[in-house]
Amino acid sequence: MRHRWRIMLGYTGLIGALVGLIMLGACLGLLFFPGELSLAWGVALPGAGLSVVGGMAWRGLLPRGGGTLSLQEGAVVVVLAWLLAVLVGAIPFFLIGGLDFTRAVFEATSAWTTTGLSVVDVEKASRLVLLLRSFMQLAGGAGLAIIMLSALGGPSGSGLSAAEGRADQLVPNVRRSAKLVITMYSGYVLAGCMALYFAGMGWFDAINHAFAALSTGGFSTRTASIGHWNSAAVEAVTILLMLLGTMNFVTAYALMHGKLSAFLKNGEIRLQMVLIPTSIWIVFAGVTVKLYATAGQQVRVAIFETVSALSTTGFSTVGYGDWNGLGWLVLIGLMIVGGGTGSTAGGLKQYRVYALYRALTTELRRMFLPRHALMETDVWVGEQRRFLQDSDIRQIAAFSFLYIVTLALGSAVIASFGYSLKDSVFEFASALGTVGLSVGVTSASAPAGLLWTEIGGMLLGRLEFFVIFLGTAKILAGLLETCKRPTAVQ
Repeated sequence: MRHRWRIMLGYTGLIGALVGLIMLGACLGLLFFPGELSLAWGVALPGAGLSVVGGMAWRGLLPRGGGTLSLQEGAVVVVLAWLLAVLVGAIPFFLIGGLDFTRAVFEATSAWTTTGLSVVDVEKASRLVLLLRSFMQLAGGAGLAIIMLSALGGPSGSGLSAAEGRADQLVPNVRRSAKLVITMYSGYVLAGCMALYFAGMGWFDAINHAFAALSTGGFSTRTASIGHWNSAAVEAVTILLMLLGTMNFVTAYALMHGKLSAFLKNGEIRLQMVLIPTSIWIVFAGVTVKLYATAGQQVRVAIFETVSALSTTGFSTVGYGDWNGLGWLVLIGLMIVGGGTGSTAGGLKQYRVYALYRALTTELRRMFLPRHALMETDVWVGEQRRFLQDSDIRQIAAFSFLYIVTLALGSAVIASFGYSLKDSVFEFASALGTVGLSVGVTSASAPAGLLWTEIGGMLLGRLEFFVIFLGTAKILAGLLETCKRPTAVQ
């Protein structure tokens, strides 16, 4: 058992070292705004400290040649790594961001989980703090486990990627799959930065918003988010980046290789082809046409807010205070559905929704067939046609039930602080789905209990419940065994 924990802690140390380097990467921005050099220590100290300590744990604990990780052990590594990233990532917001402990942890959690809810005053915050948030979102979107996998070989990767909800691979080799994901992600980022710059943003804004759009994070450098620019070109580029970010990497890989048939067969793409146009029409006809003066703005708002909610990005061009209940209902529904499995997006995930739909249609058809007729529920993922077993449907149904129950409980907690039911459901659906859209509930002045409720929702939504349950149970079992051991010796 001690040997297994050495392996788990060794891999946790490696992820910690990489997290520290990611934080240090934000300091590169000081080359372009040297006036903030005096703030560098607030990022450099925790980043460098974590890199050193994590590197020592990696080298000192992990056996030569590494080791395999089961799903449970991978869950332990993922839980420990995310807690480490959140707590250390909060330090710069506390030291140089002017936030107290609760709000610093909230901002770091929102960044790493790619949620985008914020308690930072972006108009007063330093550029270094804003860039750090964007770096954290970019890394969190790719997945800390995926980043680590790009540096690892062997069978250890399967336990980590499965634990983080990224079991789908582009190619059979885990390490090569991770590198392909990083390559695709980097290409998206570079193209996104340039596209936003040419659409009318300055370089600093373009970099931050490209990071946030592709990670479906939603942090903005402006209080009014994308609405600050009031530009159809900026909105069009951002929509494309959000759609790329919410697309399963396996599906994107098939499209990039010209496999259009496999792309169009994909269940998530088919679901999007129904949800997006339908939702846009409902929002346009039922909300925006009554609120905004010009047809152009009515259409732009309907398209942008719909894509932002479904992709779980959280950018916005308008506020929702004057929207009617129909508009709120559509956005909440889209935030619950969420993005593609194996993408940077959150939410219940389109794959699960589509699988439940297919199971429902199969069950309805079975009612009209002879008792002994055989029918199987199938879905397409990339180029693969998958036949769902009853155990698959049960697992998806259990997860969906747990998601809805958590949404109800979290909304009830927020409502207990005096907010209306619709505000509470909207805000917690945004936190649990790692979306970032807000109706004003989340703010620097929000009660600490409300923020911790959303922190819990963001972590549960990002790590998909069962990973946290598995990892926490394994950690507690290990601690319990450690406590019992001295008694047994006596």
